[in-house]
Amino acid sequence: MKILGIEHIGIAVNSIDKDAPFWKHILNLPHRGTEAVENQGVTTDIYDTGRGKVELLEAMGSDTPLGKFLEKRGAGMHHVCFEVDNITNAIKELKEFNIQVLSNEPTMGAEGYKVVFIHPKSTGGVLVELAEKS
Repeated sequence: MKILGIEHIGIAVNSIDKDAPFWKHILNLPHRGTEAVENQGVTTDIYDTGRGKVELLEAMGSDTPLGKFLEKRGAGMHHVCFEVDNITNAIKELKEFNIQVLSNEPTMGAEGYKVVFIHPKSTGGVLVELAEKS
């Protein structure tokens, strides 16, 4: 698997409307867009740092994975995402090393990326996402 770099840092927030002004107006990061990712139950609000992005994540409901995360742990760091050159090969390679991926096939994430998540039990406690540009 070839890692191309850090694609983004995912931050769980209770309210994009409440938390976005820090990233948008205080840090003056360029806003790339807001997108509902229905299959993951999140709304994303993305800011570009020039060398990776910050992705604010708001749950679409308390019964979503992010909603459960927020209830259990509260707002804050949710995951780190690495861009890979080929996500299908990455999933295959991870499985060969008995790494627990949360799905056998990539799903569609924000901005049209193909994504897969790696369980924190396999990474020393950090939720890791891999993403391939479509």
